[in-house]
Amino acid sequence: MKKIIVFLYVFLLLTACSGQEKGELTRVDVKKVNTEGNYEDVVMITDNESIKLLKEAFEHIKWDDKVVNMARKADVKATLFYTFDENMPERLVDYEIWFNENASTATIVSNNENKSYGELDKDNSDTLKNILFK
Repeated sequence: MKKIIVFLYVFLLLTACSGQEKGELTRVDVKKVNTEGNYEDVVMITDNESIKLLKEAFEHIKWDDKVVNMARKADVKATLFYTFDENMPERLVDYEIWFNENASTATIVSNNENKSYGELDKDNSDTLKNILFK
C-alpha cells in the first residue's frame, strides 16, 4: 500500500512540474523603467489576441541555462500568470527584458529554473515590444 501511495505522489509531482507549456497563459503584468530608473506599472494585458501573440513570441525564445549580469536595468519587467487548474492558484513567472536596438533583438532573463537566459529574434522581439509598450 505504501508503494502505491509513493508512486502516486511521485507521479503527481512529476506531472505538476512537467513545464509551463501545459498551463494556460491568462494575464501579463508589465512594468517599464522610467526616466529616474525606477519601475512603474504600465499595463495589465488580458485580451485574448495579445495573450495569444505573447505566448507565441515567448515560445520562440532560444533558452540557455546560464547566469548573466547585465550592465543596465531591464527595459521591461513582465510577470506571466499561468493557470493549470481552476482549483489551484496561478503560477507566476517573472521575466526581465532588454531590447537591443542595434540588432533589433531581445535578451530575456527569467526566474524559471529551467529557462534562465534567452534570446529572441527580430520578428518576435518586435511583436513582444509592440504588445508590451502599447
